[in-house]
Amino acid sequence: MSEGSDLFSAMRISADGLRAQGTRLRVISENLANAESTGKTPQDLPYRRRVVTFQNELDRALGGQTVRIGSIHDDPSDFTRQYEPSHPSADEEGYVLYPNVNSLVEMMDMRQAQRSYEANLNVIESARSMISRTLDLLRA
Repeated sequence: MSEGSDLFSAMRISADGLRAQGTRLRVISENLANAESTGKTPQDLPYRRRVVTFQNELDRALGGQTVRIGSIHDDPSDFTRQYEPSHPSADEEGYVLYPNVNSLVEMMDMRQAQRSYEANLNVIESARSMISRTLDLLRA
């Protein structure tokens, strides 16, 4: 495998990382957007937090490991209960179920996803720059 091919492989692997982290950011934004969503009636359940898991995968064409989304699944943790007897979705005891979304956790996850996204973007930019410099040297 040539050096140029290795650089293109690095770019493709990083592009897979960008896609995976982009999906993770989308799911985190859904969680944050629904952090206060309740059911319309006492029988309705509120929004349930979603979690992204990653899976590594061998790309035989690239000869390397790439990342992909393993699954997007619901977080089974308990909902939060708050006493609000005047709320339309309050139960007979006056409690309302709120989503199992912790905004602080979501913000930390978002920051981690953002850093990983930026790292993959930096790899792509570096590889592109190296390819461009190699082409410039070959032209001279």
